[in-house]
Amino acid sequence: MFRSAAQRLRSVGKNGRLTRLVHTTRAQAKMSIRNATIIGFGAGAITSAYYLSQLQQQSPILLESPSVIGELTPEVVSKHNKRDDLWIVLNGKVYDLTDFLPNHPGGQKVLLKLAGKDASKIFNPIHPPDAIEKFLPPEKYLGPLKPPLSQIINLHDFETVARQILPPAALAYYSSAADDEVSLRENHNAYHRIFFNPKILVDVKEVDITTEFFGNKTSAPFYASATALAKLGHPDGELSIARGCGKEDIVQMISTLASCSFDEIADARVKDDQQQWFQLYVNSDRKLMEKQVKHAEERGMKGLFITVDAPSLGRREKDMKMKFDDDADVLEDSDDNIDRSQGASRALSSFIDPSLSWKDIGHIRSLTKMPIVIKGVQRKEDVLLAVDHGCQGVVLSNHGGRQLDFSRAPVEVLAEVMPELRAKGLDKNFEVYVDGGIRRGTDVLKALCLGAKGVGLGRVFLYANSAYGENGVRKACQLLKDELEMNMRLLGVTKIEDLKPELLDLRSLPNRTVAVAQDNLYSNNYQPMTSVEFKPEQD
Repeated sequence: MFRSAAQRLRSVGKNGRLTRLVHTTRAQAKMSIRNATIIGFGAGAITSAYYLSQLQQQSPILLESPSVIGELTPEVVSKHNKRDDLWIVLNGKVYDLTDFLPNHPGGQKVLLKLAGKDASKIFNPIHPPDAIEKFLPPEKYLGPLKPPLSQIINLHDFETVARQILPPAALAYYSSAADDEVSLRENHNAYHRIFFNPKILVDVKEVDITTEFFGNKTSAPFYASATALAKLGHPDGELSIARGCGKEDIVQMISTLASCSFDEIADARVKDDQQQWFQLYVNSDRKLMEKQVKHAEERGMKGLFITVDAPSLGRREKDMKMKFDDDADVLEDSDDNIDRSQGASRALSSFIDPSLSWKDIGHIRSLTKMPIVIKGVQRKEDVLLAVDHGCQGVVLSNHGGRQLDFSRAPVEVLAEVMPELRAKGLDKNFEVYVDGGIRRGTDVLKALCLGAKGVGLGRVFLYANSAYGENGVRKACQLLKDELEMNMRLLGVTKIEDLKPELLDLRSLPNRTVAVAQDNLYSNNYQPMTSVEFKPEQD
C-alpha cells in the first residue's frame, strides 16, 4: 500500500551507481509531483528522485563514483595505492592521479610512494597554490577527505562533515528554516539560558538512563524525529536510520514524506520488538488518510504523531534558492499548480489538508488503538485542548524553526506547560515530548528536569546518516547516551525519574535579552542567509 513511487528508488546504491536511478526515474516518472502528492504515498520518493537527478548535475563525480559516495575516509583512500588506481590527499581534498601519473614532471616514483596517503606536507612547499587546477581536470577531484568515525566526538561534528560532503541542494533542504531563521537559532540558544543546581555526595556509581514511552521500554529518553528525504544524503535513506536506531534500541519516528516507502522502513527493523512511530500529515483525501492510519497500526507502529503546525509550508529561503528547474523531466508542463520557485518543501506539501481542526481528532482516534500524539504544539492552551480531546500526548515543537519564524523555543513553552499540567493532576497520564535545537546530553537533561518524557532530534540524525550511514546513526546515539550518563552523575542523579525542576535555574530562560554563552561549535556550523546574487542574464 505504501510502496508506490518509492519503489523507483530501490536501485540507489546497487552496483555502486546512482546514475541508473536517475535515468529510470526520468523515463518512468510520468506521473506529476502534483498527482503524487495528492495520492500521498511516495510523495517524497518522487521528489527525492528528482533531487538526485539535480545532484548529479551539481556533483557528477560524487554520484557516479561507487567508492566516493560519502565514503572518502583515510581508510578508503589508502586502498587506492597502485599504479592503475592512485589517489592522493592534498590539503584535505582527494584527487585521482591515475591518469596523471605518466605525465608528472617530477617522475612517477614520488607519486607511487605517496599513493593512498596525504601528500600535503611534501606538495605545498614546492608547488604554487594553483598547480592542481592547472594540471588536473575538474573531474579528478573526488571530494573532501572525511574524518574517520572514530574522530567524531560530539553531535556537532556530524553536521560539520555533512556540510562538506552534501551537494548544495541537499544541504539547503536539510538546513533551511523559515524567513530570517530566528526560531531555528533560538531553539538551540534557549537551552543556554538554563543552568543546573547539581546535588553532591550522592552515590552515582550506577546510572540508569532507560525509560518508557507509552509503556514501552527504551534504552534512552530521546528518539529520531520524523524528517523527509533522507536519501538526499545517503543511498539507504531512512533504512539506515531504522537499522541504526534499532541496534541502539532508540525509537524512530517514520515520516509521511520519507524517501523510502513506509513498508520498506518498517521491514528494515532489526528485531521484532523494535519501536517505531508514524508521523502523519493529514491528507485532503480523508479515505486515503484512514488507510494510512490503519496500515500503520497493522505494521506495529507504537504511536501516531499528527503534525499540526504545517497547514501551509513555511518560507524556507535557503531551499527556495535551490528551486526546481522548469525543464526537469519529472515535472510535467501541465503541472501549473506547482510553484517551482519554492524549492523542495512546497513541492512536497501540496497534499496536506489545511482544513484540519480539533473536530477531526476524534475521528482519527476512532480509527486506531495507537496512542495519539499532537505534534507541533506551541502554547499551553493547546496542550490542555489536546488533553480534552483524548490525546495521549503532545510534542512541543515549531518544526525545527521551519514554519512560523519568531515562534518560541519549545523548551521555553515546556517550562510553562508542565506546572499547569501538574496543578491539574494531568502530568502522570499525559506524555509531553519536545524537539528542536538539542545537541547535547545536557540539553536532554534540562528538558527532562522540566518534565518532558523524551526529546526528539531530527537534523542530527540526517547529518549522521548522510556522513556515515547506519554506523553514523549508531554513533550519534552512543555519544548522546554517554553524555547523558556522565552528566547525570555530575548532576547527582541516577535515574530518569529523579530529574526534577529543582535541579534547574530558570531565571534567565524567559529573558531573551540576556547574554548567553557562545556555542562556537553550533555557530561555526550555522550558515547565514545570503542576499540575492547579481548574475548576468542567460540568452
